[in-house]
Amino acid sequence: MKTFVIGISGVTNGGKTTLAKNLQKHLPNCSVLSQDDFFKPESEIETDENGFLQYDVLEALNMEEMMSAISCWMENPTHSLVSTHEESIEEIPILIIEGFLLFHYNTRVYKPPDAPGYFDGHVWPMYLKHKKEMENVSWEIVYLDGTKSEEDLFSQVYEDLTQELAKQKGVRVTA
Repeated sequence: MKTFVIGISGVTNGGKTTLAKNLQKHLPNCSVLSQDDFFKPESEIETDENGFLQYDVLEALNMEEMMSAISCWMENPTHSLVSTHEESIEEIPILIIEGFLLFHYNTRVYKPPDAPGYFDGHVWPMYLKHKKEMENVSWEIVYLDGTKSEEDLFSQVYEDLTQELAKQKGVRVTA
């Protein structure tokens, strides 16, 4: 069975979960797996020299558990549509994995606000570290412009996904 796996990554509090859930509403065979669900207990999270808990590092996550969840989905993907004799793009099970690895610096106003120095002293340096690591992978990565509206980003991603799913099925989609 063909499956389609999508990764959404970006800055902490950057809208990854919102985008993933919005896509899930519009893609019938879509499951979402959030990396936030795999954080270790706070007692196991390291603290930096400024006293900040180090949530923006892979060591803060139970990656074995997350990979196991992904493997379980791959072995038995959720399939919400009944197949018909004429296949459609929606019949390909889709898994969206969204997580905190950071790809776009954006000045934001948080409520409640971050502790002074947290973004510049921790989040941004971790973004640069992870971005550099991602530049060395050979996967096809589409970077989004974080200054665009939520609606524009959703439209862009949804259109790209529709086109890619159609290619997977050998179906021609016209705009």
